Amino acid sequence: MKKNLDKIALKDGRFSPEIVKFVYEGLSYSVENLIDRPDHVSGQILCQGLKLFAIENWGKLAKLVLNKNGVKTTRDFGEIVYMMIENKWMSAQPTDTIEDFDDVYDFQTVFKDKFKF
Repeated sequence: MKKNLDKIALKDGRFSPEIVKFVYEGLSYSVENLIDRPDHVSGQILCQGLKLFAIENWGKLAKLVLNKNGVKTTRDFGEIVYMMIENKWMSAQPTDTIEDFDDVYDFQTVFKDKFKF
């Protein structure tokens, strides 16, 4: 039996259970909104989906909420994804790597500068 997401997050300790659930839900959001082929979501596409999902959920506060919950870069999204893969909540293709999540975008640019008046 696989552990629930709260237990996975608490055992790992780097990210809040809420943000782990956000990334899990963000996968569905990405499939529904960004891709034509729902059998695979790349790290880059997932990061784009998580950006839109964060803005939709938290607006101007997206960067603050993510940072407060342990996510400061797109690589952190990858760390959460691979933690879930390890615990059988997600799966990966043989060509997928954690490096797919490196530097997809800068949080300051997409979550702060976007909202300048």
